[in-house]
Amino acid sequence: MNTHTKSNVNILRNWMVSLLLMLPLAYATATNHIPQQLTKEQFKARQRAFITEYAQLTETEAEAFFPLYFELQERKRELNNEVWNLLKEGRAKGVSEKKYEEILEGVYDTRLAIDRLEKSYFEKFKKVLSFQKIYQVQQAEMRFHREVLKNFGEEKRGGHRPAHGNK
Repeated sequence: MNTHTKSNVNILRNWMVSLLLMLPLAYATATNHIPQQLTKEQFKARQRAFITEYAQLTETEAEAFFPLYFELQERKRELNNEVWNLLKEGRAKGVSEKKYEEILEGVYDTRLAIDRLEKSYFEKFKKVLSFQKIYQVQQAEMRFHREVLKNFGEEKRGGHRPAHGNK
């Protein structure tokens, strides 16, 4: 394998890892490494409360929505675990170009499966929430995950934030 090809593979691998650390894995990461030692149930309760408030869901809407939402999250977590397992295979020494191709094909196929899964749950969400509420839930979910990751980062730094402008 020439140096240029190795460099491209490394760049692609780093890009994929960065991409995978975005929102879909924030939930899985947060439930496995929850700041302030929350249980998975406590985390889900906080997430539910945050999303309910931010998206202004009624209790009836929340009761219909959250079982579907958490079912989706669990199925996405399982698929994301498959992606992580594939990416771990690429860390071994002496991985062939063919194996990298198989790994990346698997990663992309799994990402597409996640997208199809999300679309199928969107169809279910439409039966219990308005489009506006679904949009607000998505916004709330992104904000919640940002807060979790921010708090997790602060906890790793010893509970204090860097001075303004020092990121």
